[in-house]
Amino acid sequence: MGPSSSSSASPVSVVRPDVDRVLTAFGARNRERLLQIGSELAPAVDALESMLSGGKRLRPTFAYWGWRGAGGDAGDSRIVQAAASLEYLQACALVHDDVIDKSDTRRGLPATHKRMAKLHADHGWGGDSEGFGQGAAILIGDLCLVWSDEMYQSSGFSPETLLAGRVPFDAMRTEVMAGQYLDTLEQVRGTSTREAALRVMHYKAAKYTVERPLHLGAALAGRLEELGPVYTDYGVTLGIAFQLRDDLLGVFGDPSTTGKPAGDDLREGKRTLVVAETLERAASTEADRFRSLLGAPDLTAESVEWMCGLIEECGALAACEEIVSEYADRAVTALEHPGVDADARGPLRELVGIATARTH
Repeated sequence: MGPSSSSSASPVSVVRPDVDRVLTAFGARNRERLLQIGSELAPAVDALESMLSGGKRLRPTFAYWGWRGAGGDAGDSRIVQAAASLEYLQACALVHDDVIDKSDTRRGLPATHKRMAKLHADHGWGGDSEGFGQGAAILIGDLCLVWSDEMYQSSGFSPETLLAGRVPFDAMRTEVMAGQYLDTLEQVRGTSTREAALRVMHYKAAKYTVERPLHLGAALAGRLEELGPVYTDYGVTLGIAFQLRDDLLGVFGDPSTTGKPAGDDLREGKRTLVVAETLERAASTEADRFRSLLGAPDLTAESVEWMCGLIEECGALAACEEIVSEYADRAVTALEHPGVDADARGPLRELVGIATARTH
C-alpha cells in the first residue's frame, strides 16, 4: 500500500507514516546483517537508528508529491521506498555535517560523534575518545550513503525506470557534497558575501532539499523532461527560502523547537546569508566586532544577545524575512503551470508554508 491522501491531512502526514514504516523494515533487516558480522556493531546501529528516527521527512515528501504532480499513482508502494531512500542520504549528510561543524547536539540529542565518543570513554578504551567518536561517525555516515543507494535500487521499479531516476538521484548526491565543501571553504575563507552564501544555499540546500527530490518523483513517473523546469522554478526558490528560514531559526529559534542552543549558528561561525546581510548593513565598527565574535570558541550569552540585536537593528533580519516571503511567493506562482497534476497542486502549495514556517 502507498499513501492515501485526505482533504484534512497535511502533505507531510500523508507520506510520513509509510516512509517511517519502510525505513523501520529496511533498518531491521540491515541491523540483523550487521550483528551477524559482529555484536560490537550494535552501538553503531543504535546511533544510526537514532538519527533516522527524527527529522521532518521533507525530502521523501517532495519526491512523493513530485511523483503525484507528474501523474503518478497515489497507491504505488514503490515510490514510498524510493523516496524513503533519501532519508539515508540525509542522515549521511547530517552525521558528517556535525563532525565538520563540531556540533554537540542534533535534534536535542547528542550528535553521533559525541555519542560514540561517550561509548569510548565509558568503556575506558585506549586512545582518544573524541578521535574515536569522529572516526566512528564518519563510518556511520558512509554506511547511510551505501544504504541509501541499496534502498533505492530495491524499491521495485523496473531497471529502465530506476535508470531514469538515477539522473536526479546521482545529481543530488554530487551537488550536496559539493555544496558542503563550498560551505566548509567559506568558513575558513571568512568572505561572508551574499553571493557566496547564496551559492552554498543553492547547492547544499535548495537543490538538495526540494528540487532534486521533485525531479526524482517526476523521473520515476516518466515526466522529468516536461516537468523538470517547472519543478526547478518551484524547488530552487522554495529551497532557498527554506534554508534561509532554517538559518534564521539557527540564530533566533526556540531551543525546545530547534533542538539546538539559541544562537548556535553564531557560535559555530556559519557564513550564512543572515551573517552576510548583517556585515553588509552594519556600521564598520559594529561589523568588525560582529566578525571578531563570529565562531569564537568562548562566545558568551551576552555576546550572542548583542549579535542578535545587531542583526535586527541593522535591518538584516527584516531583509532576510522579505527574501523568504518573496521566494515563497515565487514558488507558489510556479505551480500554476498546467502540466502539474491538479491533485498535487494544493499539497505542493501547502508545502511552501510548511517549509518556510517560523517554527519548523
